[in-house]
Amino acid sequence: MQVALFVTCVNNGLRPSTGRAVVTVLERLGHRVTFPQPQTCCGQLHLNAGYRPEGLALARTTIDTLAGCDAVVVPSASCAATMRHLWADAADDEGDPGLADAARALAPKVHELSELLVDVLGVTDVGATFRHRVAYHPTCHSLRSLRVGDRPLRLLAAVEGLDLVELPDATGCCGFGGLFAIGNGPTSTAMGVDKLHAVASTGAEVLCAADNSCLMHLAGLSDAGTGPAIRTLHLAEILASTASEPVPVG
Repeated sequence: MQVALFVTCVNNGLRPSTGRAVVTVLERLGHRVTFPQPQTCCGQLHLNAGYRPEGLALARTTIDTLAGCDAVVVPSASCAATMRHLWADAADDEGDPGLADAARALAPKVHELSELLVDVLGVTDVGATFRHRVAYHPTCHSLRSLRVGDRPLRLLAAVEGLDLVELPDATGCCGFGGLFAIGNGPTSTAMGVDKLHAVASTGAEVLCAADNSCLMHLAGLSDAGTGPAIRTLHLAEILASTASEPVPVG
């Protein structure tokens, strides 16, 4: 199968290892990954902040870029949710039925990584090895917008050597929420520290999630000494790890 990677601006600019990991996993499974140009940003930040014309301009560029693809993988639940749901609704609100129709036509082809692997490709064991104790944080968009359910957990449970532990109050928000963390700093920090303490209580070496934005929020609090120390890795990076080429944890 040929799969187009929409890497997202956060991953491209701040965590490119996640995009490379997605390619590694899919190619290991025998699929071809393309990187359509000129992809930039899905426009989530602009749309959520009320800058709808600017956000929809980015949506239109992305739709035009991906229109000919059969399947699109997005290693970010929040961006996948924007592409599947927010684009069309925002275009309708702005009186642009053509863009809304184009967004709805692309939406069924857009998949968060765990959705693509489990639902489209029909696999849970991707041939990964990761000999560490891991806790999984279901981010708000993956949990409430995409409703990916236990797909990431099924993928993690199939990883050789991985000790998957249950995270207390797993469905609680980490406090990031994009602009929420900027406009409501003290509340955001308190929520993040609560999440870090929950992770620490499990004895997990690594916290895993489907959104690097949430992971970077928590890692930032940890690195600053605001909460317990924890290592974070995107789901794709754990799935890319093998016995011969392990992803480092340190």
